[in-house]
Amino acid sequence: MNKSHQEIVETQLDVAELAIGMHVVRLDRPWEETDFLLQGFVIKDQSDIEALRAQCGFVFIEGRVQKTNTVHEGTNRNQKPSGLRRLFKRKSASEPAPQKPSVPRKRVTYINKVDAGTEMATARIRFEDAQETAKAIMSGLRVGRTLDINNARKVVKGCVESVLRNENALMLLTKIKHQDAYTAEHCINVSILCAAFGKHLGLLQGEIETLALCGLLHDVGKTKIPDEILNKPGALTPKEFELMRHHTTHGRTILMGTSHSLNTAVDVAYSHHERMDGSGYPRGLEAHQIPYFAKIVGLVDTYDAITSDRVYDKGRASMQALDIIHKHRGTQFDAELADEFIQLIGIYPPGSIVEMINGEVGIVVESRPEHKLKPCVLLVRESDKSVMAPYRTVDLKVSPEDASGEIYRIAREVPDGTYNIVLQEFVDQGLIVTTSRLSAGAT
Repeated sequence: MNKSHQEIVETQLDVAELAIGMHVVRLDRPWEETDFLLQGFVIKDQSDIEALRAQCGFVFIEGRVQKTNTVHEGTNRNQKPSGLRRLFKRKSASEPAPQKPSVPRKRVTYINKVDAGTEMATARIRFEDAQETAKAIMSGLRVGRTLDINNARKVVKGCVESVLRNENALMLLTKIKHQDAYTAEHCINVSILCAAFGKHLGLLQGEIETLALCGLLHDVGKTKIPDEILNKPGALTPKEFELMRHHTTHGRTILMGTSHSLNTAVDVAYSHHERMDGSGYPRGLEAHQIPYFAKIVGLVDTYDAITSDRVYDKGRASMQALDIIHKHRGTQFDAELADEFIQLIGIYPPGSIVEMINGEVGIVVESRPEHKLKPCVLLVRESDKSVMAPYRTVDLKVSPEDASGEIYRIAREVPDGTYNIVLQEFVDQGLIVTTSRLSAGAT
C-alpha cells in the first residue's frame, strides 16, 4: 500500500536549477545587497532567473515535497529527485486552468531618448502648465464654469511626450508636495504617474494620453464636496464620509455633461474607488467588473495620496506606500498591476532624498528598473551634513568609490527637508541638470 502526504518546506536550490513559477523565499545573502525589490517573489520570466543567477549561488524555494514509503523497482534509494520533481507535483485534470493575465502583453517597448537632466527644463514647463490647468479646472467647476477639455488634452499630451522622452524628470517633480494645494496637485501627480505607468506597461501613445487624461480628471467630483469636509483636519464622521464618497458620482455627472468623447474618463471617475474584493464604492463592483483604466488610476491614486501631506495625515515614504500596496494586492488592488507598479516606482524613485553609508546625502535624479538599488544620485551634503561644494553626481550602477575608497551605497531614504535639503529649491535653481554636466563638476 502506498502511503503519502504533502508538507510545505523550504528547499535550498542551486540557481542553475531555477525555473519559471518557483517561489523564492530566501537568498544566500541579505535582500538589501541585491537588486530585488520584494523580499520573496514568484519567478515570472527568464529575466528573473538571469538576475538570480547573476547575484546568488543558491536560493531557498517554497514548494511541496512528495513523500512516499514505496520504492519502485529499478529506483535507486539514494537518488535525489530533480529540482522540479522535488518542488512540484503534476497538476491534476481537476485543477483550474490559469486565469487570463490582467496585464496585457506589451505592445510597445519604449527607450528613453534623453537623460533626466536634459529633459528637466521641458518637464518643468509642462509641469507648471499642468498645475495651472488643474487649478483652473477645479476652481472653475466650483463656480459653475464649463470644463475646458481641449486645453486639458493639450496639457496632457505635452506631459506624455515628456514622459516618453524620459519619465524620470516629471516623476521627480511629483515628489514636490504642497499641502495647501493638495487636490489640484494630486490630480497632476496621478496624471503623470499614470503616463509613466502606461509607458511601463507598453501601452500605445494614444492609450497613454487617454489614461493620463483620466488621471487628471479622476477627482473632479470633489469640486462638489463642501470645503469644510474636503479640508477637515480631523477624522470624518460617518455622515461626512458618506458625503465624501459621493465625489465619484459627482465626477461621473460632470464628465458625462462635458463631452461624449470622455466615456473612459467617466468610467474612471465613477469607479476608481472600487476594489478587487468588492469592498469599494460607490457600487461594490467585483474585480472583473472594474474597468482596466479605473484599476490603474485607483492604484496610482492610492500611492500618491499615501506619499502626500494632507490636512489630516503626514505623507509617508515611497517604500511605505509600496509596502501597503503589496500587502493589499489581490484584495484592494489588481495583483499583477500592483507588481508592475512596484517595479516602476522602485526602491528609490526620482526625487528621493537619500543618505549614503558614508553619511553623505543626495537627491535621486534618475532610477532604472534593472538597477533598483543603484540610481543616479546628486550628492549635496558631506558626511558631516555640511553643504558639499561643488555638488557632484554618482552613478551607483558603476560602483563608484568615495574618498576613502569605499563603494557608494544608499543607507536609507529620508523625508524632504531633512538636513535642509528641500527638493523644490534644487528644482527652482535648475540644479537637477544633465549627468554629463554634473560629472564635470558643475554646481
